Amino acid sequence: MVMKVYGDGMSACVARVLLCLHEKETEFELVPVDLFACHHKLPSFLSMNPFGQVPVLQDEDLTLFESRAITAYIAEKHKDKGTDLTRHADKEAAIVKLWSEVESHHFNPAISAVIHQLIVVPLQGKTPDAAIVEENLEKLGKVLDVYEEKLGKTKYLAGDSYTLADLHHVPYTYYFMKTGHAGLVNDRPNVKAWWEDLCSRPAFLKVSPGLTVAPATN
Repeated sequence: MVMKVYGDGMSACVARVLLCLHEKETEFELVPVDLFACHHKLPSFLSMNPFGQVPVLQDEDLTLFESRAITAYIAEKHKDKGTDLTRHADKEAAIVKLWSEVESHHFNPAISAVIHQLIVVPLQGKTPDAAIVEENLEKLGKVLDVYEEKLGKTKYLAGDSYTLADLHHVPYTYYFMKTGHAGLVNDRPNVKAWWEDLCSRPAFLKVSPGLTVAPATN
């Protein structure tokens, strides 16, 4: 039985899981969840994720939610297939986890707040809060300054190989680069080269057609 991913490919966090599955060359079924019709708030969905957010992964009798927990599970279960996203040596694996934590606690809160204001809020017929955008652009710039220095020493965040630490950044960065603030990436040569590498990967090219708008995810 193949894994089932419940969600919509336009969701940045669903896309994060789909990227991982493609990198691991693993078969799966994407089960559509209509976010605009709030199907993720129906009792049938809440029975899988009580927080009512996508994605959800079902693998036989196992149900998981939270995209980073899902990608970690996929990468470990299929560690001998496709791209090595976690690394096998203990110290190398620890560095992957470190930079994955950086993405989760520093990069993601800033960039997702910008995306929410500039893409999601207009879809709701509302006006973006410029103060929130500016505050989080400043935070994001400081994170990218750290990345610029790090990526001057290694090709990817956790070393010279692509891992989950890089993969987790991809969907929100893709949406960010479609805003008027792409200069935060493009004006940092090492970050720009890193991003151009990430968005040229075959797995991303399979997922990117589904990235059209970015509704609320987890």
